[in-house]
Amino acid sequence: MARILGYIAASLDGFIAAPDDNLDWLTKQPDLNLGEHDYHHFLKTIDTVVMGRATYDWIERYPGAWEYEGKRVIVVTSRPIDNPKGPLETRSDIDNLIGELRALEDGNVWMLGGGRLQMAFMERGALDEIEIFVISEIIGSGTPLFPATGLKASPKLISAKMLHPSCARLHYRFD
Repeated sequence: MARILGYIAASLDGFIAAPDDNLDWLTKQPDLNLGEHDYHHFLKTIDTVVMGRATYDWIERYPGAWEYEGKRVIVVTSRPIDNPKGPLETRSDIDNLIGELRALEDGNVWMLGGGRLQMAFMERGALDEIEIFVISEIIGSGTPLFPATGLKASPKLISAKMLHPSCARLHYRFD
């Protein structure tokens, strides 16, 4: 069975983006080498990428090539995507999507981007693990890592590790 994973960076005060969806606080980190936990290493372990529409729209505006070549990409949206930046599929029903992903024989699924879709999966017990990279930046406000929905959960800490003086990795499993 496929594993559904989160891999996300957050500021020390718990935000994944500044109010204007700006990620300068993350991209300005000097010499941030995550070694074996680097994004490019992680991406090699992924077969399917799932993202919400807001994340897709951000990626579409971002200059550069489509980073998910060779991956199955699913965007959760109820609105059509007329000229996609790369090959993708769309789904609008999260419960059906979870069933579809759980039926995959193997491979890893990455819940890319914002906390809303990850939270929807957590609320349904469908997120298996999450890696949170806490960056030593306080940005004051923005998009929260976990939107307030009333969900209560007790994930198990698998590991915690300092990767760089400005980055700690927290790895949790949901049972």
